[in-house]
Amino acid sequence: MKVIVDFCITPLNVEASLTPYIAECQVIISSMGLSHHLHAYGTNIEGEWETVMEAIKRCHARLHEMGVPRLSTQLKIGTRSDREQTMADKVEHVRAFIADQAR
Repeated sequence: MKVIVDFCITPLNVEASLTPYIAECQVIISSMGLSHHLHAYGTNIEGEWETVMEAIKRCHARLHEMGVPRLSTQLKIGTRSDREQTMADKVEHVRAFIADQAR
């Protein structure tokens, strides 16, 4: 099953900058061949359910290996059974709607 996930992992009880941890997760997600987009408060990921969830699991495991004692993760998960839709499709649909409304 294809899935689009909004993934936000937050290391707790670490220094103020979370950049090294977020970067490590980006490397993991990329290495698994998943389409993804980093944004200001998380990462959108698309792919097969099992692969996306495995990437999230690997992020948790790796950050704990890096010394993070606690992690808090928020997930928003979207699936469709009527057709396939990518992250780019969703964004383009809204942009096209706005352009049509401006005419």
